[in-house]
Amino acid sequence: MKAIGYIRVSTDEQAREGISLENQRAKIEAYCGLNDLKLVDVIEDAGKSGKDLNRDGIQVLIEAIKTRSVAAVVVYKLDRLSRRVKDTLSLMELIEKKNITFHSITERIDTKTAMGKFFLNIMASMNQWERDTISERTRDALHLKIVKNERAGQVPYGWRLAQDGKTLLANAKEQKAILLIKELRAKGYSFRAICQDLDKRGYESAGRTWHPQTVKNILRRAA
Repeated sequence: MKAIGYIRVSTDEQAREGISLENQRAKIEAYCGLNDLKLVDVIEDAGKSGKDLNRDGIQVLIEAIKTRSVAAVVVYKLDRLSRRVKDTLSLMELIEKKNITFHSITERIDTKTAMGKFFLNIMASMNQWERDTISERTRDALHLKIVKNERAGQVPYGWRLAQDGKTLLANAKEQKAILLIKELRAKGYSFRAICQDLDKRGYESAGRTWHPQTVKNILRRAA
């Protein structure tokens, strides 16, 4: 039975979990050898997130499934395909429609069995839960930094870093510029007109010159 492998890793995952492409490839090759599967190719997506299907490698895999050029798809772990339940189940529906079997080594999923299909749905939901939890923790951590007046990424206009390298202190001149931006916008000035006024008054932008998008961003953060 011809099989195709798929491997993926994002930069963050490799640093955090040590799931290298080489390790995934070796596991797939060994699995196919033990299960009488003829591995004809291993498609990879290097440095790609599993948040969606906008990846070159996964699109090649989808095309191989659609044309039924193989009889089995093998991955090291289910979340290598996607971390979204919707995308994972969409791929599984296509695989089943084309009468192709799916194998996930880590979770021991084999869709030839009813139990394998059932477990697949559970793991897809777990993978999305994990991704959502990580996003939630990151968002909460950034919010806490902002509440504590600590740096959360790039130093925003109107602020400067204290000597400790993390606490934000108000930049008096830039804070005046922010107040002026609010006043001019309230009077009906366009973003471009506000830029021209700021230049005339000698207020320095975060870049070399003032741009409408810069003014928009400042107003959004100050809202």
